[in-house]
Amino acid sequence: MASINEMPENVLLELFSLVPARELLRHCRPVCSLWRDLIDLVSLWKRKCQREGFISQDWDQPVTDWKVFYFLCSLQRNLIRNPCAQEGLEFWTIDQNGGDNWKVEDTPGAHGKEFPDPKVKKYFVTSYYTCLKSQMVDLKAAGYWKELMDTVRPDIVIKDWFAARYDCGCRYQICVQLLSADYLVLDSFEPPPVEIKQWSDCEWREVSHTFSNYPPGVRHIRFQHGGNDTQFWAGWYGSRVTNSSITIGPEVTKKPSPTEDTARCGN
Repeated sequence: MASINEMPENVLLELFSLVPARELLRHCRPVCSLWRDLIDLVSLWKRKCQREGFISQDWDQPVTDWKVFYFLCSLQRNLIRNPCAQEGLEFWTIDQNGGDNWKVEDTPGAHGKEFPDPKVKKYFVTSYYTCLKSQMVDLKAAGYWKELMDTVRPDIVIKDWFAARYDCGCRYQICVQLLSADYLVLDSFEPPPVEIKQWSDCEWREVSHTFSNYPPGVRHIRFQHGGNDTQFWAGWYGSRVTNSSITIGPEVTKKPSPTEDTARCGN
């Protein structure tokens, strides 16, 4: 009986492109030197990226390591849980609960505007004294192993959206920290608080930041945001926040499935 290794290399590559990536590395690569060499080929991992829809057929951007690129693409998703208040305050740690505390409201809300993305239906709103909430992301638990974070150090992109009511001024603040295994701050993004004057507008504003070339040793990400109203009115007239995100790795062309799309603001 003929051996599988007697098949043309392009046929073997096509077969390997159908095997899940982790199985390739754990079970197929150690089989023999031929399989090891084929599995290490750039063309295999580029083919897998195309098959998964991470890149288009005419992709022309340089990639340093296609294997790493594939794994970053396959891991990529929003690491913030419940970013759009679909589950109330679930998964968020309340750091400060001033005034009448945090509250969840439906868009557009009183004296507000609909969110630019119609899939976002809710937001978190602050009160007349400072309200802050946060999430801590464990990168190892999310699938990002230490060699990847220390050697490749892929871009970490954070985004957040905030708005005011038209009839009340507000203050918005955000702080994102890259932390070591012992929770020491290795890098941070903490811009000055934004104050929106009363009777200004109620437009949704996006804030974003990309961490690049950060120190090795990043094991956790702490995301905190919030604010308060500036008129000190009882109730919930402060800054509104929603659609927060933390993503790691390159921008890819893959379109989310209906399930993934729904989960983006409901996870």
